[in-house]
Amino acid sequence: MQKSQPKKDIRPAQHQNRQPGIESRMQPLPVARKTSTLAGGRLQEKIAVITGGDSGIGRAVALAFAAEGAHIVIAYLDEHDDAAETAEQVKAFGRDVLLIAGDIAREKHCEKIIRQTVKKFGRVDVLVNNAAVQYPQKKFEDITPEQLLKTFSVNIFAHFYMVRHALPHMRKGSSIINTTSVTAYRGSAHLVDYAATKGAIVGFTRSLSSMLSDKGIRVNGVAPGPIWTPLIPATFPANHVAEFGSDVPLKRAGQPAEVAPCYVFLASDDASYMTGQILHPNGGEIVNG
Repeated sequence: MQKSQPKKDIRPAQHQNRQPGIESRMQPLPVARKTSTLAGGRLQEKIAVITGGDSGIGRAVALAFAAEGAHIVIAYLDEHDDAAETAEQVKAFGRDVLLIAGDIAREKHCEKIIRQTVKKFGRVDVLVNNAAVQYPQKKFEDITPEQLLKTFSVNIFAHFYMVRHALPHMRKGSSIINTTSVTAYRGSAHLVDYAATKGAIVGFTRSLSSMLSDKGIRVNGVAPGPIWTPLIPATFPANHVAEFGSDVPLKRAGQPAEVAPCYVFLASDDASYMTGQILHPNGGEIVNG
């Protein structure tokens, strides 16, 4: 008997004119939290800093962490409504939340994020480097020096800045989790500079894990495939958005809520013997590395 094929997931064509995009304008809205997910207090009283924590994967991670008992610091650019909505959902779990707006491409702002976190909470237990930008280009020569610098400044330089300032306030048992991408492994013809930063994040994760192993600080990463986040309608044309993610084996884009459990696992003691590793929630794409 021939197996039935998964039905392609098609959504309304849509586009937003600026990055990283506004979640409340997306159709349909991303799923940030699975109602069937059981919380077990795996991050009780932990202090978690999440860049790009206002929406998309960052929001889903913030909610999953809060459900497990963590207090949340949401660093975001300027999507104030999205950030406020995420904060309210975090508070619904009885957790404290701190919102910090600004550009993580600037080291001084990264220092401010950590300084304000330590002022309120006293330490950093989990650092999630998640925020990113992407600028699709059909031709390589259209990747300008300005675009290249912007992409690397947000996607990888900020990882260095955040870790630099967080480390003095992290103790044995703390965790750093970096968001890379399936594009780091298979490449992307229209996101050459973005994919290059995501490859750099893999190397950064593995190298930093080795450097910090003596301190008892674990460093891991998550490499999502096509996930339905505000960055998608904010960067791709409407017709591309409509069928986004339908080319993977599961024939659909993933939801942020389907990625967040990877971060919970890596942040918790369940992953106490894991460092320098990358998890791959990507809808069935086979990657090496």
